[in-house]
Amino acid sequence: MIEPNLRSIILAKPERVLEDRDVMNALVAANERAMGTNIVDLRAIAMQRLETRLGQLEDTHRSVIAAAYENLAGTNQVHRAILLLHEASSFEAFIAALSGEVSAVLRVDHVRLVLETVQEDGQTDPVLRRLGQILQVGPRGFVRTYQTNGKAVATRQVVLRPTGKLAATVFGAAAGDIRSEALMTLDLGEGRLPALLAFGSEDPHMFKSLQGTDLLAFFAGVFERMMRRWLA
Repeated sequence: MIEPNLRSIILAKPERVLEDRDVMNALVAANERAMGTNIVDLRAIAMQRLETRLGQLEDTHRSVIAAAYENLAGTNQVHRAILLLHEASSFEAFIAALSGEVSAVLRVDHVRLVLETVQEDGQTDPVLRRLGQILQVGPRGFVRTYQTNGKAVATRQVVLRPTGKLAATVFGAAAGDIRSEALMTLDLGEGRLPALLAFGSEDPHMFKSLQGTDLLAFFAGVFERMMRRWLA
């Protein structure tokens, strides 16, 4: 016999038993044992299948919620980075913010801005030397070559991938520490050669080809419009 106190609690609030999954599983299992092995309880089988389905739905629900929070966090990061760039009062401050506060907000280890040039030795420009290693120059066609690894394939505005053998041409000595990169091709306006904004991470899982690129495409679109104003 059930203890009187426990029995009175169950009779007073039976919904608590029904809402407790572990208790219900124990009761169903006890009922199956009582019926023996020669009887098939279709109701119990249906309950097991429903429970399995419910568990799958709960896992999916948690995954969707986690992805939504991650996307919201990424959106907030990009918005904060754009606001920091808008605060720059000079081109030098703009570049400094990109390599400092912006890279910290976006959690990237290295940032490079590569401008194509027709000059044979663009590095001798005193402005470039003053801006430091974040601003690099390359020959005409460099952006496409780097983005495609020299292959005859279609280009995309945003590419996420592990670093390749050409990484040193963008990141220099830091290339040895970088394991993944995000590449954003920039349109600087009519009559100007394209540019490349590259984010490098020491985390090999930071940028992967299967990840979404919407936020980085938005950031690149805003960034290239800012660059057009500075260049003008």
